[in-house]
Amino acid sequence: MTFSSKVKNEISKIAAEDKCCLIAELSALIKMTGTIQIHGRNNIGIKLSTENASIARMLFTLIKDLFDINTRVAVRRNKQLKKNNNYTLYIETKTGGETILLATGILSKTDEGIKINYKLPHKLVKKPCCKKAYLRGVFLGGGSISDPEKTYHLELVTNNNEYAESIKKLINSYNLNSKVVFRKGNYVVYLKEGEQIVDFLNIIGAHKALFSLENVRINKEIRNNVNRIVNCETANLSKIVNAAVRQINNIELVQQRIGFDNIPEGLAEVAELRLKYPDASLKELGEMMSPPIGKSGINHRLRKLDEIAETIRL
Repeated sequence: MTFSSKVKNEISKIAAEDKCCLIAELSALIKMTGTIQIHGRNNIGIKLSTENASIARMLFTLIKDLFDINTRVAVRRNKQLKKNNNYTLYIETKTGGETILLATGILSKTDEGIKINYKLPHKLVKKPCCKKAYLRGVFLGGGSISDPEKTYHLELVTNNNEYAESIKKLINSYNLNSKVVFRKGNYVVYLKEGEQIVDFLNIIGAHKALFSLENVRINKEIRNNVNRIVNCETANLSKIVNAAVRQINNIELVQQRIGFDNIPEGLAEVAELRLKYPDASLKELGEMMSPPIGKSGINHRLRKLDEIAETIRL
């Protein structure tokens, strides 16, 4: 089961108590999954399609509880994927399609007749609880989340630009940063940052999925931190080894060409210690000196030996 399916199965079981929230959620679901069917003058039906059985049951229950309407349900095998069922709910004109569309703000009556409202019906999302219910319906109807083990990406797909912009504004009212992009004939509202996706899941009530995503984020962060530390230590170790090899090569050159008796005593002592203890750190070399000196003093003398070796090579 995909991560998106887990989220949808979880939030489809959330039972909102207030009628206003139920209407808001149903409105979003119809917007995202529905098709208005017009049969003659003012004979309006609704067709709702989903591949998720939990969402199909939820739609059937919402319509029954809110409007006392029994919908006709058809189940078909998806020919393209060859494994998923497609659930289609039909609300006939005689059973109240127009009533539902007017109540959910998808249709509105004007002096010129009934018109389709392509934007988000703001009268349904005035209350904080209704805003959350509406976004839950939007995700159930047209949302998806990538596997957080691979990447962080959430998107809500609709075929209408005005509606996409309305959804974006509603999401961003929670201090999120969703954006809209046009892709393959659809308008996609998306979030890309893991933290923002976590906040969105919290808004729509997907708390189990939220904790699952957070665990992935924490594990990823730990792995990344460990890798950074290992890479840093490896790089530092490589620098130390390379420096020690260079120092030994230079010291051996000085010993062969000039001899330690012909350089200052302090330099000769450091040179002999470096040859004797090639793996010792600067601090350890300094502690072996008589009298002991600090890292900077050892480093200064080793640089002097490097300069002598470079002069010999010229």
